Amino acid sequence: MCALSGDALERMSVDARPEVPAVPHRLATMSTIDSAEVVRLAGLARIDLSEDEVTRLAGELDVIVQAVATVSEVAGADVPATSHPIPLTNVFRDDVPGETLDTAAVLSQAPEAQDDKFAVPQILGEEV
Repeated sequence: MCALSGDALERMSVDARPEVPAVPHRLATMSTIDSAEVVRLAGLARIDLSEDEVTRLAGELDVIVQAVATVSEVAGADVPATSHPIPLTNVFRDDVPGETLDTAAVLSQAPEAQDDKFAVPQILGEEV
């Protein structure tokens, strides 16, 4: 832990800065997912699991973690992170104002209206 503020670190020369240990890639060093880890995660998520489900999920999650670790090993620094395999573009139309419906005509079709608004049932015990 470094006791220097950010300003103090900026004023120091690069050679004089304290050594910061390199943090290894999280997935590359991740251990296997065992039943105890599944039980811990289920507890955090407040999910009740049977022993059979814990055993099954431990195996499935371990396979997933190992697959992600394998992909992480292959993806080098020159491979940009992506959320989709092909580029996506929006195909929105231009937002052009147009003719709108008459308020009275719309409200005349509603089951109930009040003060030029739709009247709907009260929910969540809110005060009116």
